[in-house]
Amino acid sequence: MTEKTMTIREMCDAFDVTPRTLRFYEAKELLFPQRVGQKRLFNKRDRARLKLILRGKRFGFSLEEIRQLLDLYDMGDQQQTQLARTYDIARERLADMERQRDELTEAIDELKDQLKWGEKMLASMNTAKKAAE
Repeated sequence: MTEKTMTIREMCDAFDVTPRTLRFYEAKELLFPQRVGQKRLFNKRDRARLKLILRGKRFGFSLEEIRQLLDLYDMGDQQQTQLARTYDIARERLADMERQRDELTEAIDELKDQLKWGEKMLASMNTAKKAAE
């Protein structure tokens, strides 16, 4: 019994990506679809890899980090090396994201303060203008 394969169109529909994205990931050696003439056929492993690629991108992993993590799958240690490395990268990424969030929160608070100052200035200018009229 052959495993279910998907065409590029079916992959695009299932994962909400473009054909260009799939070809790009193939060129970056992240996906390895079977080639039948001009057709690309994606198997269960390709689908699992794409799911991990998309998750990694969502979390801000670089494509090189994702490729390296995917390459660790076949180490023969029941994915212990892959999981440990993924954990390390994820911890680093989380720290980066939290740092970015804190910086963004600080910038938002500063902008709110500036807007309050601007409101007061405009209100005072409007009051002065009305008094002068």
